[in-house]
Amino acid sequence: MSTSTIAPAVRISPWAPLRIRLFRAFWFASIASNLGTWIHEVGAGWLMTHLAPEPQMVAAVRTAMSLPIVFLAFPAGALADRIDRRRLLLVTQISLLLIATTLSMLTAADLISAWGLLALTFLIGLGMVLHIPTWQASVPELVPRNQLSRAVALGSISFNLARAVGPAVGGLLIASLGVWIAFAMNAASFAGVIVVLLLWQRRGTESSRGQSFALSVRHGIRYIMRKVRMRNVLASVFLFVLPASVMWSLLPLVVSQQLGWDAGGFGMLYGLIGAGAVAAAGVLPRIDHRLGRDKTVAVAMIGFALGLWCLSQAHSVTTVVPVMLLLGSCWMMTLTSLNTTAQITLPQRMRARGMGSYLTILALSMTLGSILWGFVAEQTDVAFALRTAAALMIVTAAAGLRFRLD
Repeated sequence: MSTSTIAPAVRISPWAPLRIRLFRAFWFASIASNLGTWIHEVGAGWLMTHLAPEPQMVAAVRTAMSLPIVFLAFPAGALADRIDRRRLLLVTQISLLLIATTLSMLTAADLISAWGLLALTFLIGLGMVLHIPTWQASVPELVPRNQLSRAVALGSISFNLARAVGPAVGGLLIASLGVWIAFAMNAASFAGVIVVLLLWQRRGTESSRGQSFALSVRHGIRYIMRKVRMRNVLASVFLFVLPASVMWSLLPLVVSQQLGWDAGGFGMLYGLIGAGAVAAAGVLPRIDHRLGRDKTVAVAMIGFALGLWCLSQAHSVTTVVPVMLLLGSCWMMTLTSLNTTAQITLPQRMRARGMGSYLTILALSMTLGSILWGFVAEQTDVAFALRTAAALMIVTAAAGLRFRLD
């Protein structure tokens, strides 16, 4: 019997997956890719303010990137379960590289229009909706099962590191070289992932290749509806993200109206969220081992509610810094725990479809939450919306205990 099957999870280092050469290469490539994505978002938003400065057009940039996830994540997962994931990732990354390069060249030549920017950004969103569930479904193939939760946590670290650094890097690059460089950097980040994928010698695995695409989708939906733990994961994602989305949707207003800060302060708060998430990744395995996944998620949700309540009262840097660290930590702990549970629960043949459903619920609840909290803040004020979301989070944390994850 291997020692990995009997050693308690707490004894495994949070950084253990990085000792595996292939996972380490994927992880560093993922950091570069995530960094490129955040730099692109900064560049696209800034470019739109010059091409068409109307608020609706500026907001449409983010919508163009995220809309495909809501509607296409599950079908994309079904596709990833039918064909070789390595080849799908290669095709996706090469396509994204070409699209980002085209956008960079058109911008440098001053030939891009507002609608052209939206169209190319939408194409990048389509590529990302194919990439994300395929990549997440591939992680369990790169590490032993007893290191999967660490691998998922490291994936969260790579995303949050990029979120903390990317906007600042993008702003500096745009200020010094022009907005075209943001899209060129994004293209270069896809090139790094392509190199790593070429090094991956994937073993043959079980798939749904013999089924029609429609049948593959139906089987995926039927499996998820019948699998109690997977249903519980999706319910928990919705219960957490619906109130938690208030942080992302109203943070610009917290900075400008409540704190009276400029764009530099906004970037600092993003960085604090990322720093909190990275810090939590190191202690999550021990907390999860001590409390179990159900209680870990409940405690993190209550911590997030506390953070939202404190944020509604924060008016100085001394109070807002620990609050943002707390919010970043609890965000990471909750979603990493749910993501890990989903990946452990799903069999290989269903993994991409399952992660597609996870992403669909995540994006849908984020979208609905943004609409809800924007409406509440407009009818009342930002502080009231934050307090209302905090109260709702307490209710959903209690309700979430009914959906067992252990």
